[in-house]
This record gives sequence, structure tokens and C-alpha cells, in this order.
Amino acid sequence: MAVSWIQIVIVVALLILLFGRGRISALMGDLAKGIKSFRRGMQDDDARSDARPQARQRKALPPAKADKPAAKGARGKPARARRRTGKRA
Repeated sequence: MAVSWIQIVIVVALLILLFGRGRISALMGDLAKGIKSFRRGMQDDDARSDARPQARQRKALPPAKADKPAAKGARGKPARARRRTGKRA
């Protein structure tokens, strides 16, 4: 069963009788302010997200130089860091 225009008119008339015109207009004004602030917030978020990728771009690191040979230990092998143990040599 569909809602007819007569039923809508009756519901609106009852709401006006119960709450009064001033209260309903205040509620509608508050609803409009809420929608406007929501839209502003969405636009601010869009503006922030557009600005973030530009601020977060990092500079590319220069390629590693292969000119320098690795440091060699006494035996001719690449030097390693020694492990520390509880014993002293």
C-alpha cells in the first residue's frame, strides 16, 4: 500500500500541532547548519588530502658508489664486526 498525499498532509498537520511552527523551523535550521558544516568538513578533508602527497614526496637517494673497495681484514677477507661475549681475550 502506497502512502498518499492525504496521509502526508495529516502527518505534517499533527507535527505542527504537537511541536508548533517555531520549534519545527528551529529544528530545520539546525539541520541545515549541520549539513553545511558536514559539507565544509568534507571539502577541508579533500583539500588536506590533495596537499599531503606533495608534502610527503621524498627525494630519491643517489645511487651507491662502487668505487671504494670493501675494507679488508688481516687475512684479506672483508672485515666483520666482532661479537662481544662475556669473556675477555
